[in-house]
Amino acid sequence: MNAPLPLQAATQVALHDLLLGFLAAPGLEVGSAEADWLHQRRPGTDPVAALSGWLKQPPASALPLLGLVAHLQLGLAELVAVALASAVETDAMASRVVAWLQAPLPGSRPTVGLVTRIAEQLHIEHAAAQLAQGAAGRSRVLQWADTGRPFTETALQVPLPIVLALQGQGGHWPGLSTTEPDLALLTPASLQAAERHAKALASEADAGTLVVRAAHPAEARAACAAVANALGRRPVFVEGTVPDGLGAWAWMVQAMPVIVAEAAPGEHTVLPELDGCGGPVLVATGFDGTFTRHGSSPSPWTLPMPGPVERGLLWQRHLNDAALADRMGHSQRCGAAHIEQIARAAAHQARLEGVSEVAQAHVVGAIRDGAAPALGTLAERVPETIDDDALVVPVALGAELEGLRQRCCLRETLTDALGPAARTRYRPGVRALLVGPSGTGKTLAAGWLASRLGLPLYRIDAASVSSKYIGETEKNLSQLFARAEHSDVVLLFDEADSLFGKRTDVKESNDRFANAQTNYLLQRMESFEGIAILTSNSRARFDAAFTRRLDAILEFPAPGPQERRRLWLNHLGTGHALSTAQINQLAAVCDLAGGHVRNATLMASVSALQERRAIGFADVLMGVAAEYRKLGRQLPSGLQAASGAAP
Repeated sequence: MNAPLPLQAATQVALHDLLLGFLAAPGLEVGSAEADWLHQRRPGTDPVAALSGWLKQPPASALPLLGLVAHLQLGLAELVAVALASAVETDAMASRVVAWLQAPLPGSRPTVGLVTRIAEQLHIEHAAAQLAQGAAGRSRVLQWADTGRPFTETALQVPLPIVLALQGQGGHWPGLSTTEPDLALLTPASLQAAERHAKALASEADAGTLVVRAAHPAEARAACAAVANALGRRPVFVEGTVPDGLGAWAWMVQAMPVIVAEAAPGEHTVLPELDGCGGPVLVATGFDGTFTRHGSSPSPWTLPMPGPVERGLLWQRHLNDAALADRMGHSQRCGAAHIEQIARAAAHQARLEGVSEVAQAHVVGAIRDGAAPALGTLAERVPETIDDDALVVPVALGAELEGLRQRCCLRETLTDALGPAARTRYRPGVRALLVGPSGTGKTLAAGWLASRLGLPLYRIDAASVSSKYIGETEKNLSQLFARAEHSDVVLLFDEADSLFGKRTDVKESNDRFANAQTNYLLQRMESFEGIAILTSNSRARFDAAFTRRLDAILEFPAPGPQERRRLWLNHLGTGHALSTAQINQLAAVCDLAGGHVRNATLMASVSALQERRAIGFADVLMGVAAEYRKLGRQLPSGLQAASGAAP
């Protein structure tokens, strides 16, 4: 019943069955299921000959294991350990037998001592040292925990994804993404560049590393997938901690690890070795941070912003109107992922209207609604559309604002016909500072500019990007600028001096960190390729080095009588009972800015609505008086007399 296995039969059994059978000595007590199981697997010849025969004619199911052994150049002791440690994860009886052999030690995973006992049967010397220092441990195919026990009592484990890969079933590692990104996010030029990078990596003597930088994470992932596909592998995306043993598993399943990293400015990341990978490692990241692997800097690849023609082709994938796609390609400076998001939102709007074709109105609406920008909590969208009549500024300032709008429209082709000195270091960004007293229309002007450009406006709150932790503020700003560049939005830094203020003398550590943040902002603003509008009450609060980096500084003066008259008329509308003389009196005597005029009008409207009548002069004077009290000033004498006589 318990006859030893013939040599020919021994070559057809699983390796772990054969190895455990070596411990079935003739005098081993029988009667238990575990002992009987061992006796049935005891080879009919000495263990060395039995293993030699098995290795010469292994079953087909063992080929993945033997391939891994050859790839990692494992020793015989490591082969024994990996075979046993992987078997107990899925073979319940093998797990019981191992626990029975190791009693009274707890657990059903093989210990170093059990592997050593089998190694002695095979005349393998220094088996424990081979396990402790060999390639199986370095590649983390074989793992053990430091429990404080002697090494011989330490349990050995193979990660379950590797176990399944050894059985031909391991195409997935829990927590990692193997979903192929949409390669349609890449332009033809980027796809060709991916082919070139793949050839360069394949020709490197050692496993190379490529850092792929892009403004949008989806584009960086797609570029990495294109490189992996060109090398005949599928990408597996790793976010967070890289699991132990990933390199060997990736080799087994023909996958290419892609480490998804989001580094802060100045942050340095040492990439994992990934022993056993046997091929390149890719990194998908943004524009900041540095990386090293194997002690050297990896090769870089930065995806450029698509040009107008390439953007037009990207739009054509989503729009049936070639002319519209071409116009959008030339008017909207954004990346492929942003184009896809806008097109998806526009198509949804068309379906809501029961229309089969996406029209320009749907696309423009999707852009203005800010459907695509992923600025998260770093910025707040300003949804209002500001038309020409709502903006009341002096004629000269209006001309400057129109010039700023034109600069924004032409920013991408501005230097095409200029000389090399103008083209050198040119960035297609526009940076403007709007300076003036509170309430003079600076924020309104930013909204008007975004409305005329057909772009969404996002207000940046200093509190949302600032952090008490060192480096976090720069990281938040880096994400903000990169996403804004990719999405083609207008950034509004209200009260910008809180972020861009003058650098101070270093008297304590906080001053040094604050200056470092200001330095980063100055450098990043200069390289910013989007549109940024800053507002402040005084230009004197800014560092001189920063004002030199601005493309325009627009002064917003307090409104004069003509502007104040237009402000009152624009705010009061047609629902008032004020005479022309009364409006002229307000414009001449009441030296309030537009913000205060708005507040006074809203207060006047409350009284009129409650009494179901038109706004009267007395209502307006009540609102004006409240604004003067807020300012800590007396109501002008010309209005004090009027307030007593107003109906």
